[in-house]
Amino acid sequence: MRRSADIDALQHVLSAALGSPDPVCSLARLDQGAGVFAALDPAVLERPTLVGGGSPYHPTSPAPARHALDELVRRAEALGVSQILVPNVRRSDDTGALRAAGLVPIATESECVVRLTGDVDEVLRSRIGAERLNGLRRRDREVSLEMTWERIRLSELDGSPWARDAFVTLHQRQADRRGGRDNLLYSADALDALAHGPLAKRTEMLVRRRQDAVVQAGLLTTSHNGRGIYSLTQAIDHDDPAARDGLLAASVYRLYLHARRSGLEWVHLGRGDVPRARRLGADLFVPLDHWLRAPGLASPGGGGAEHTLSEYAAPSVTGVPVPGPARFRQVPRFDTIDLSSNTNPFLGAAGEYPHLDTTELAATYLTTIAALPGHAGVESLSADHLLFSSGSVDGVMLLLAALASPGERVCVTPPTFPLYGHFAHLLRLPVVDVPLRGDDLSQLDADRILAADPRVTILCDPNNPVGTRLDPEQVHELVARGRGLVVIDEAYVEFSEKPSYARLIAQHDNLIVLRTLSKAWGLAGARCGIALAQPGIIEALRRVQVPFGFTNASQHAVRDRLTDVRRVLAGIQRIRTERDRMASALTEHPAVARVFPSETNFLLVRLHKHERVMDQLRGAGIVVADTGRVIPDTCRITIGDRRANTALLDALSSAL
Repeated sequence: MRRSADIDALQHVLSAALGSPDPVCSLARLDQGAGVFAALDPAVLERPTLVGGGSPYHPTSPAPARHALDELVRRAEALGVSQILVPNVRRSDDTGALRAAGLVPIATESECVVRLTGDVDEVLRSRIGAERLNGLRRRDREVSLEMTWERIRLSELDGSPWARDAFVTLHQRQADRRGGRDNLLYSADALDALAHGPLAKRTEMLVRRRQDAVVQAGLLTTSHNGRGIYSLTQAIDHDDPAARDGLLAASVYRLYLHARRSGLEWVHLGRGDVPRARRLGADLFVPLDHWLRAPGLASPGGGGAEHTLSEYAAPSVTGVPVPGPARFRQVPRFDTIDLSSNTNPFLGAAGEYPHLDTTELAATYLTTIAALPGHAGVESLSADHLLFSSGSVDGVMLLLAALASPGERVCVTPPTFPLYGHFAHLLRLPVVDVPLRGDDLSQLDADRILAADPRVTILCDPNNPVGTRLDPEQVHELVARGRGLVVIDEAYVEFSEKPSYARLIAQHDNLIVLRTLSKAWGLAGARCGIALAQPGIIEALRRVQVPFGFTNASQHAVRDRLTDVRRVLAGIQRIRTERDRMASALTEHPAVARVFPSETNFLLVRLHKHERVMDQLRGAGIVVADTGRVIPDTCRITIGDRRANTALLDALSSAL
């Protein structure tokens, strides 16, 4: 329903509900008990307002173009109305014309969408868990035994007057429970206007009856692209005992099954509470604003413009825009007809480019890690501080390309992850090696790094391949005193009991933290890395990023894993327990000279007879990382399951 013709049809329905040729009413009547306008002056709430550009019936309203707004202003002047409301505009739309016309955004609830990417039960199991899914299925079976499920085309509603009357009655009761001010939206006149308008052929009334009593009545409209369903309204008879316990959730589950059987790809649940919608399986949440022009109402400024590019951006990046479709990364396209991408429409969803609407996914990631130990302060970050990449290794390449120019120095601290230097050399960036110091290789030579005055310093913390954490005072010194950027790769930080540096992102414009979901989160195959930095740096990274590197499959896998954090935490604890067991066993093993302390999911081990032990492990079919070339006589052992770890210990004994 992103078409102007649909909006015009709903404007006619609203006028019918008001008994007026024009959609003019007070904001108080439109609020529907949500309290969105509660903070406004009472005079503004009660003043006649022209509702334009959309309708409260509509899940979202496309932001009107300048000429449409000019016409709306002229219409308000002709009617003698001083206030104008354009409701439910997606925050991702271009709202420049609205702001230029003097309208002010007022935040409202997000629209919530359930994307059906496969079998309904499999999709829901991954999103809400098996226990909650089983509860939905059980309630659906119970309801189906008690009640019928009927769908009546609105164009044929005249043949079912009982359904029309029940729909109006239930919505009136619902309005009465909310204070009686929102009954205008689904009055008999409004329903008749909808049933005899251009949307009637795409709209159905959903009715659930227990014997002859109508217990639930709602409206479903198929999207104009034929790929999904909007749930416009649902009213339930709360006086009926059968309706009190989970009827709405059971009906939503039944709606998913109906949509999937019909070949549809999504169900739009309307505006609502995001946590509640997520518990019903929603996986796309689009922030909305009402836009209001009223006497004396001041604009807060801003308005969705790109963030100012960081001063650390390379000169070659400052003169180019974000490439192609990535400029529209926050614009959801589920309810549009996309004829812009030159793809094959006849071979299924895999023929489409990945969705780029990752704002909600970014917010979900930040909310999830903010609750983890050592992440206090992360809640101050927003989606603007985050970029998803194709693995954190891709993030290294992006930041070097976007923030350094050929000839500028990159400092690394060996022993460290070798691809830092590899990518720097590819981009013609001189590499300065400043080795780690101390028995545990956890000390930085901060003075030498600062003296080198690098454009970028890349620290691996916890370190790979050693497993130790760097001295935090030395890290802070580099961030505070250095003129260049400090990049901290925290690929293994979830296994550490020391805090993440992500909490400091908002305080330092030269700090970048790289994260990955390949290690603790168990999603190496999904190829998902995360860069956390000031928005101006994130904007620079976007200008060099391949637009579609974060695939749909990866996005779905990440979203599902982030909503199952208890399983992840349990896995981390199992790895820590097994790591400690292996460290003790290896320390006592006669083939081992030393086990380095570890805050990762691996152990760096120095061997007495390095070559002989490595040959013996290969002969036993066990692969470990041979790190002997960077740290003499060592190997890096990943913590596996107990069976694999025991096999390693047995092979080590055979090496003697």
